[in-house]
Amino acid sequence: MPRIAFVTAIATLHRDEDMPPLLEACARAGLDADVLAWDDSTVSWSRHDLAVLRSPWDYHARLPEFLAWCARADAATRLLNPLDVVRWNTDKHYLADLADAGVPVVPTRFVEPDAEPLPALDAALAAFADAAELVVKPTVSAGSADTQRYRRDEALVAANHVGRLLAAGRAAMLQPYLDAVDSRGETALLYFDGAFSHAIRKAALLRPGQDGADHADLPDAIAPRTPDPDELATGEAVLAALRARTGADPLYARVDLIRDADGRPTLLELELTEPSLFFAESPGAADRFVDALRRRIAT
Repeated sequence: MPRIAFVTAIATLHRDEDMPPLLEACARAGLDADVLAWDDSTVSWSRHDLAVLRSPWDYHARLPEFLAWCARADAATRLLNPLDVVRWNTDKHYLADLADAGVPVVPTRFVEPDAEPLPALDAALAAFADAAELVVKPTVSAGSADTQRYRRDEALVAANHVGRLLAAGRAAMLQPYLDAVDSRGETALLYFDGAFSHAIRKAALLRPGQDGADHADLPDAIAPRTPDPDELATGEAVLAALRARTGADPLYARVDLIRDADGRPTLLELELTEPSLFFAESPGAADRFVDALRRRIAT
C-alpha cells in the first residue's frame, strides 16, 4: 500500500483544522497516511511514496531553508504540489506572471529591496489614483503577516512600513484596498486535480492601523459560499493560465478572488503551496481531495 506523508511544521502541528477530516477520509479510502513536520530532521522521507504539503505555515519566515528541504524531499519521494510550482508560488511576484497571461489580477506594484520607499509609495498612490486606501505587504508572506492598509494621508507611515521590509532584504508589494471586501468579503474557490470542489467566503481581515488578522483567529471569518458564474469563469481562467505554464493541473489550488471597483472578480492570491482547504465548510470535500490523491497515486 502506498504511504502518504501529509507535511506540516513542528510549530503548526496542531493548528491545521483540515487534518482530522483528511485523515478520516484517507482511512475510508484505505490509504496509509502519516502527519510529519518538514523541519523534523529525524524523518526519512524516502519511506513515503508521496509528500503532500498541507500546513508548513512557517515557511515564509524560513523560505530558503524550506525550499532547500522541498528539493531534498522531491529527490527522496514525490512532492505535491511539485517543486517547480512551490518555488514559483511562494513569492507573490507570480501575480505579475498571471497578469501577463491575461488573468484579471488586483493591480500590484512591486518594490524591490534596492528601491527608495517614499518615491515607490508616491508612484503607487499616483497609479491608484481612485483608491482611498493602499495595502502594503511583503511578497513572501503567509496569512496576513506584515500586511496593513493605509489611508492616502498616511503616506509617510506606509512608506516606513515599506522601508522596514526593504531594509530586511524583503521585496514589498503595493495594492489598492478594494472596498468590496468590507461588504462581500473574498471568495475562495477550491480545486482538486483541476476540478472545482467548493467555495467559501472569507470576511475582511485588514483593519485600519492594525496588522492583518488570520482567519483562524476570527471564528466568524469563514462561511460556505455559492460562487457566482463570473467568479467561476475567473477561477477557470486562472487554472487555464497555470495549466499553460506548468503543463498539468495541481493536486490542489485555492483561487482567492475579490471584486474591483467595477464589480468584476479579480485575483488576489493563487494558493498552491499550503492553503487551508476548509473541508469543514463542504460535506464530502475531504473525500473529493482523497479521490484526487488516489488518481495521482495511480499515475
